[in-house]
Amino acid sequence: MKKTALLNAPLSHLIARLGHTDSLAICDAGLPIAQHLERIDLALCPNIPSFLQTFDVVVQELFVERVLLASEIKQKNPQIYTALLAKIADLAEQQGNTIQIDEVEHAVFKQQTQSCKGIVRTGECSPYANIILYSGVPF
Repeated sequence: MKKTALLNAPLSHLIARLGHTDSLAICDAGLPIAQHLERIDLALCPNIPSFLQTFDVVVQELFVERVLLASEIKQKNPQIYTALLAKIADLAEQQGNTIQIDEVEHAVFKQQTQSCKGIVRTGECSPYANIILYSGVPF
């Protein structure tokens, strides 16, 4: 049995396949996901699992060098935005690196998901609770 927190086999496999600069999105329950993308649907019911819970588990397995957010999150979902910034700062400290944070309009964000290796759908039912994580290397 795995020793780390992530027990979902498809998600663990997806993270293991990521190389440097490859990307993985974590999204709320409403983000459109293109059919050609690998979808890992964790949503069970509204807000289970939450966006932040999913983020916490994924970053235990993934070394992150950059993230992309929709700029609208600051105004439309300030609680998630503030918590996410704190989590990213903590992650950077744990990893011993600086994590670049980029923001684009939501329409551009949705376009950027098209180049992700996969998208993890959560049960989150709050607006703009989406992030693209770009894989780094821990050396």
